Amino acid sequence: MTETASLSSLFISSFLAATLLPGGSEAVLFAVVKSYPDTLWMALTLATVGNTLGGMASFGMGWLLPQTQQLKHVEKLRRYGTPALLLAWMPLIGDALCLTAGWLRLNPWQAALFMAIGKFARYWIITLL
Repeated sequence: MTETASLSSLFISSFLAATLLPGGSEAVLFAVVKSYPDTLWMALTLATVGNTLGGMASFGMGWLLPQTQQLKHVEKLRRYGTPALLLAWMPLIGDALCLTAGWLRLNPWQAALFMAIGKFARYWIITLL
């Protein structure tokens, strides 16, 4: 696989891993950085952007859900607001946070910022290990 194909695969796997679809992008990030160490910053950027966009897709799905009934644990997220999306990288919990944040109609720009910070931190730690 070429460097460009590896980086493209990383972006796609990062996007899909952040949606409600099962999957993980950590192994792909590890493989790309190990195979092409000079792409570290590009790989971190693409993984973060892809994963954040995937999280925002879940956020958008939540925005489209009718607010007819109370979702579980909504009050906690309402209390903490968009900074809670620093935890959007967490398995299972992150998907629910993104979906609920959209359902609450939280500020999408702030949501994307906090998601990106948390997701970048996770990927950075993975590359350090």
